[in-house]
Amino acid sequence: MGVSIQEITDKKIWERFVLSQKRACFLQSWNWGEFRKKMGDVPFRLGIFSNGKLTGVALVVKIFAKRGVHFICEGGPLINWEKRDIFTSLMDYLTNLAHIEKALFIRIRPPILDTPKNREIFKNQGFVNAPVHLHAETTWELDISQDGQEILSGMRKTTRNMIRRAAKEGVKVKTSKDPKDIETLYQLQMETVRRQRFVPFSLAFLKNEFESFLADNQALLFLAEYQGQVISAALILFYGREAIYHYAANSLIFPKIPGSYLLIWEAMKEAQKRGCQIFNFWGIAKTFSPRHPWAGLTLFKTGFGGKRVDFLHAQDLPISKFYPIVYLFETLRRIRRGL
Repeated sequence: MGVSIQEITDKKIWERFVLSQKRACFLQSWNWGEFRKKMGDVPFRLGIFSNGKLTGVALVVKIFAKRGVHFICEGGPLINWEKRDIFTSLMDYLTNLAHIEKALFIRIRPPILDTPKNREIFKNQGFVNAPVHLHAETTWELDISQDGQEILSGMRKTTRNMIRRAAKEGVKVKTSKDPKDIETLYQLQMETVRRQRFVPFSLAFLKNEFESFLADNQALLFLAEYQGQVISAALILFYGREAIYHYAANSLIFPKIPGSYLLIWEAMKEAQKRGCQIFNFWGIAKTFSPRHPWAGLTLFKTGFGGKRVDFLHAQDLPISKFYPIVYLFETLRRIRRGL
């Protein structure tokens, strides 16, 4: 029978397979597809079958953007990368689908490490390095299967002190499942935008993601309060073995009160209660240069202990002759943002 590909419409079948994988990335979850649908995109949930048995999946999303229609596969596909025929069959299917859907290119940020061997897999299929990243490619991850004291002892001394100081100063951390509270995270984000001048996520984007994962109790909003005001907020996703520190923002009303440190500590404890083994701080800078826009964020995250994980950079498969124009546009945009 060989390799065949067909869309999967049963959520249970999809989730059972994704969650069975070592890298059960939330970007390949059923609910991420639902979130994308709410944002006006078109998800294709593709099952890869070998001799009739489901052996891989790929959540591929059709994106409608000003620069042109294109496909993205975020944190996927979830396949056996040692079996090259599976990836080849998937790409043949996607290339044909891209022509039908009039997509300019296919962009994949796979869940595999950045190694020469893995780069070669994509090069052999005609891919080129994407001009921009697709989600976090260099992440910081902490093993939280150990007990609380072991986790604390692995932190930078300053980080431990900040957690204790926040508690001593009277910071309280609460959680919320109310989508209306996402507006608090959004407003704090806009404060950060005014300070650091980056492109923010829209309120609809944050709220739709929260609601999509909230449906299966896979999301919580953490709010750190001091003197009746929220000074730090974070959207934490819980998927498979991981708790993901996906979006966060802080206020400068009380700049000397380290609410974000205590917030993360409380999020870690909640993750442990849920049986998570990894606390994924999500993206950090690839270099520790003080000039990098994420330098402060990287210093903050790495202070909790853990290790750096480098995934393969996003890869593009050009479909249209107009792809070079998109490549130039995105390259210029990346340079302007200092990334």
